[in-house]
Amino acid sequence: MQQDILINWAPQETRVAVIEHGAVQEVHVERTLERGLVGNIYLGKVARVLPGMQSAFIDIGLERAAFLHVADLWQRPLEGESISASRAATPQRPIEKQVFEGQTLMVQVIKDPIGTKGARLSTQVSLAGRMLVFLPQDDHIGVSQKIPLTQRESLRTRLQTLASEGVPEGKTGGFILRTNAEDASDAELGEDIAYLRKAWTRIRETATRQPPASLLHEDLSLLQRVLRDLTGEATQSILIDSHEQFDALSAFGREFMPAAAAHLQLYKGERPIFDLYNVDEEITKALGRRVDLKSGGYLIVDQTEALTTIDVNTGGYVGTRNFDDTVFKTNLEAAQAIARQLRLRNLGGIVIADFIDMTQTEHQQAVLSEFRKQLSRDRVKTQVGGFSPLGLVEMTRKRTRESLAQLLSETCEQCHGAGRVRTVRTVAYDILREILREARQFNPKEFRVVATPAVIEMLLDEESQHLAGLSDFIGKPISLQAENALGPDQYDIVLL
Repeated sequence: MQQDILINWAPQETRVAVIEHGAVQEVHVERTLERGLVGNIYLGKVARVLPGMQSAFIDIGLERAAFLHVADLWQRPLEGESISASRAATPQRPIEKQVFEGQTLMVQVIKDPIGTKGARLSTQVSLAGRMLVFLPQDDHIGVSQKIPLTQRESLRTRLQTLASEGVPEGKTGGFILRTNAEDASDAELGEDIAYLRKAWTRIRETATRQPPASLLHEDLSLLQRVLRDLTGEATQSILIDSHEQFDALSAFGREFMPAAAAHLQLYKGERPIFDLYNVDEEITKALGRRVDLKSGGYLIVDQTEALTTIDVNTGGYVGTRNFDDTVFKTNLEAAQAIARQLRLRNLGGIVIADFIDMTQTEHQQAVLSEFRKQLSRDRVKTQVGGFSPLGLVEMTRKRTRESLAQLLSETCEQCHGAGRVRTVRTVAYDILREILREARQFNPKEFRVVATPAVIEMLLDEESQHLAGLSDFIGKPISLQAENALGPDQYDIVLL
């Protein structure tokens, strides 16, 4: 699957689009004032321990305290015991026996603050390089699960040899070989090992000089992560539209990631770089609920704090043979589209896909197989179940950063996230009830209703008889005032 990467840089914002066969597959955005925290390492201070939740709140200098669960605590092995053996043999001790209020801990952010939730932390530090992931507290040598099983053992042995060269026994630390390092040379792996160990030494030294709640290590910027995380064998080109950033990224790439940097090109076209593949249009579509399919069917995507639901509909597609065939073809196309939307919108957590009901088991299996095939291209970890008795497919996608909608949009002040507002007539009836309620408690000379022009027009026209009847019943005049600044279902009743 050949891909091109477009980088649109501005002083306030960096945007990256991953293109495969002319279609936008991923969009990444990083704003200068709102950089993500995942991968950052802090010297945290324990603010509170919650035994009932087996967790603790850690002050790392952010607006909200970060969250540390007992499962993310690194357990120091006993004397003479390997780290991996310690984890296998020793059950996790209660958090209140491992940390205490006021204690300083080196912690790493594994999930950005999302919504009302603070950042999630781990004391199991890892540092990602171009070829490897370094686990300084571990002794494990691992290989990416995406590398063929037949090659893993030889690669693991080779990496073990490289990691132990010139290092005292027991001081090697752990390493995981990343997918893009499958064909890396010993020299390339050795450079990555040296770079990661040097970075870890610098972090430890900084920790001895800084006060609690200090940043010890900041993960790479989005520009740099393009070379580290997004570039692979399928990458044909990396186009960037800033001469200054092209020079800076080229220098960074030549030093740390020369193979990836070889794909860098300065974009000199007159059209905005994102216009090449209508990326801005795709971003606009990704913020909407409806996704049209080529067949005439469509998806409805609803994102909540806990989960995302995706409903598949045939729409205007009627097929050419029979209903079962129509449903099957729509669901096959939907399986491809859903996998793409998950990447494009960066949707994480629990996802429930409601495919159109299929009567034939072989059709269900074919759709599920296609869905899993498309998800296998995702660089983010996913897990998919089978069809439930109700015809739903449940899956999870690892969530570490905000979704595209959370990053680029905010809750509507009018509907407060509900997506709907009350009708004009509903608001008018609410006002009539509220006046009656107020009249039973207070004795003003007059009631004045302040509402939107549409509501005022409703009260003066279709509901004028009810308004006059209410005025006679309470024995008080009711005046009306239109206010354009109010939301569709907002109003105020003033006692004069």
